[in-house]
Amino acid sequence: MTDSNASIQFPADFIWGTATSSYQIEGDREGRGENIWDRFCAEPGRIADGTDGAAGCDHVGRWREDVALMKSLNLKAYRFSIAWSRIMPAGKGPVDGKGVDFYKRLIDELLANGIEPYPTLYHWDLPTGLNTGWTERDTAKAFAEYASVTAELLGDGVNCWTTLNEPFVSAHHGYVNGEHAPGEQSWTRGLAAAHHLLLGHGLAVEAIRAARPGCEVGIVLNFTPTEPATYHPDDGDEAGRIHEFENRWFVEPIAGQGYPVGHAEYRNWDQAEILDGDLQIIAAPIDFLGINYYTRQLVAADPARAYTPTSVTDMGWEIHPQSFQDLLEWLHRDYGFARYLITENGAAMADQLRTPDGEIDDQDRIAYLRDHITALWRAMENGVPVDGYLVWSFLDNFEWAFGFEKTFGIVEVERPSMDRIPKASARWYGELAKSAKLTPYD
Repeated sequence: MTDSNASIQFPADFIWGTATSSYQIEGDREGRGENIWDRFCAEPGRIADGTDGAAGCDHVGRWREDVALMKSLNLKAYRFSIAWSRIMPAGKGPVDGKGVDFYKRLIDELLANGIEPYPTLYHWDLPTGLNTGWTERDTAKAFAEYASVTAELLGDGVNCWTTLNEPFVSAHHGYVNGEHAPGEQSWTRGLAAAHHLLLGHGLAVEAIRAARPGCEVGIVLNFTPTEPATYHPDDGDEAGRIHEFENRWFVEPIAGQGYPVGHAEYRNWDQAEILDGDLQIIAAPIDFLGINYYTRQLVAADPARAYTPTSVTDMGWEIHPQSFQDLLEWLHRDYGFARYLITENGAAMADQLRTPDGEIDDQDRIAYLRDHITALWRAMENGVPVDGYLVWSFLDNFEWAFGFEKTFGIVEVERPSMDRIPKASARWYGELAKSAKLTPYD
């Protein structure tokens, strides 16, 4: 047994980095085609604070400053997403040279500063110029074309690509509960979208490897460990159904196991979208699995049995590091991918306390990160092969349907000046990235 208060030393080659996404930070729509979030934000009542992502964090104008700040924090990896409509404004067809040049300059600047680029091809900002959503098979084919073009144009300095970010959120929040763009509410269309997202992933894996032999390719999935709130059998049934769709629906086809039968039957899914060969395409071997983790959920079929957590983030999400360790060990035990990368982990906090010099003193975020990184290390000690950890998020940004109300960043972005001010968590994380040494519960 390891002393819970002893220092933890991560491997020397462990990757410490951070992550963002295009629509949340980039700004500058010149040359970029419209995407579904542009349209969604224009609909009254969709965004909690009435804002949109048009300005983002002006990353397009401040990318050199942002890279320099990452370097000052000793970070060795940056996961960002490429805006599909910044490469292909209509979603297919002609390529926009200005958009390509922006990402080329960003990648070159990262490499010049010793920071490995980890581009994600899709983080929810589907071009409206396609005139189809993920409910249509043609979108998966268009995504493969975009992946091929992007890998060819930008791949000189990129060793590691990810295809999709959180297809569960794209399918469920976009097509089932309507919280995200395009704002639909239909299980039938949501399941069709889920399949075509995974088909697009499989086709993109093939396209990237054809364009850039030797590079590594993966996908980023989010997981929310789900358990019944009580021993009541109805709670167990409900938790099992949610677990099948939120945690198994996307990883099992990628692992070659097909879709979970129980949930398919529960939703009366006729699987008409699945054509011969689709599941083989989806199960194309990946080099790593990207994992996003924030919280767990305890499910009660009857609200009278609902569980109320005692420790939550500003999102109302329970802080439960043990579930992070349990998740990693479950994934490796049941699916056995070769390697894993923690592509998002972090916390929205109220960020109200400041030091005398004006820096946000976010000790609550530091505690969250410390405890989750400790849980990660314990999973690694138990044999889970994790390459690195990318904190979410680098900047306070546009948090989708919440607008700018929720702040996940380790760096504050003042508005309207867009000045970057590192928080206490940024300094703490920078020291961890430098030493790779952590003392639990310090």
